Amino acid sequence: MERNNLIIGGHYVAPKSGAFEEVKSPFDNRVVGEVATANLDDVEAAIAAAVIGFEKWRRTPAHERFAIMLKAAALADERQEEMAQIISAENGKSLVEARGEASRSGEIMRLAAYEGAQLYGETLPLDANKGTGFDKVGFTIKQPVGVVVAITPFNYPALLVLHKLAPALAAGNSVVLKPARSTPLTAIALAQCFIDAGLPDGVLSVITGAGGLLGDALVSDKRVRKVSFTGSTRTGEHIARVAGVKKLSLELGASGPVVVLKDADIEYAANSISLGGYINAGQVCISAQRVIVEESIMGDFLAALQPKVEAIKVGDPSAADTKVGTLISKAEADRVAQSIRTAVADGATLLTGGEQDGTVIQPAIVTNVDPYSAFAQDELFGPAVAVSSARDVTHAIELANSTIYGLGAGVFTNNMNSAIQAMREIESGVVHINWTQLWRADLMPYGGMKSSGIGKEGLRSAIAEMTEVKTVIMHGQAWN
Repeated sequence: MERNNLIIGGHYVAPKSGAFEEVKSPFDNRVVGEVATANLDDVEAAIAAAVIGFEKWRRTPAHERFAIMLKAAALADERQEEMAQIISAENGKSLVEARGEASRSGEIMRLAAYEGAQLYGETLPLDANKGTGFDKVGFTIKQPVGVVVAITPFNYPALLVLHKLAPALAAGNSVVLKPARSTPLTAIALAQCFIDAGLPDGVLSVITGAGGLLGDALVSDKRVRKVSFTGSTRTGEHIARVAGVKKLSLELGASGPVVVLKDADIEYAANSISLGGYINAGQVCISAQRVIVEESIMGDFLAALQPKVEAIKVGDPSAADTKVGTLISKAEADRVAQSIRTAVADGATLLTGGEQDGTVIQPAIVTNVDPYSAFAQDELFGPAVAVSSARDVTHAIELANSTIYGLGAGVFTNNMNSAIQAMREIESGVVHINWTQLWRADLMPYGGMKSSGIGKEGLRSAIAEMTEVKTVIMHGQAWN
């Protein structure tokens, strides 16, 4: 079993505390790795290295950054199977899902490399300003913000790390990465791709350990100019309070609605929801958690959905036929199982699933759910969908907008008018027509409204968030 030191400025460094902790599989509790436990002295060392590394990296020509990013992408492609095995082992997701996640790593790096080399500015029509002639020229240039702190969750330990690391590095920033405590090994393996590709000293650090100890020190440091965080709304609100004056991108919680209208293709909608509600054991912020079905088709819809959900094979993440693996911990599985029991006690009906075996929960369909109950309103982050009824499209949109969240939504309809009404009126950062919200292209703008966060990810959008626009005015003298 490998013992992983901290990465400080691209070099492996023993933690100041001398402490390490085990990383265990959520499926069988076996030890899959060991990582350093950082303290505040390590945070200081990482930020100090990032300050120095930034001065070097921001002065590196874009074509050189581009070449390093492409080399890192090639290494990620070569190490794809190794990465998938790490993801599955420490996260508990099935190898099928882990391989899918690992396969996108190199492409994210390549997309970021391209966008980072395309930092165009614009010219300013200063002569349109009253009293100004042709003796002045104005334009903008884009520059990296500086030191970026990236804090990532456990559920997609490769993709969510890369959606922060890759655009930050491609734009010329230095990064201090704090991965989830339960899934640090994937982050370390990805960082190694950048290091092996020739990233200069100081540009990248990976700090592992307790977020409660390290988080405030990282985000509040005045040398940090940008914080990119994915996690709970509660933690995001705390970061907003303590970070100070700097750029923030916060991708937070959700309780994503899927609307199924009477003119939808019911079989198609049921198939989509059988995927969108249960991939990664429902541990996705854009999971299809709330299904809002027009009353007249409720029976037909449930008849189509139930057999598809019951056919999902769950269990050992390493088994070839497993489609959905475990939750991240026994405590999380207990929480989800209790949420289902509470919903039933409050009047909902458990149509299928919900049985718990350690960290594994059988995919559940809970019907007759009060759309204003906690089971619908709060983020579940587990393999269950809450099914509620709506009178018509307007009522369905009202229910879709009833939570504090607004990250992703799906609408199934074959009526153009209903589709346009839904895309205009649903309060969500991303709206999918005839699919659930659990779909993301790495290049598209991605982020939420309301308590689901601020800022956008997606490579072009993220690079815009990780650069500053500087306006330059050149003053000449009138020549006539």
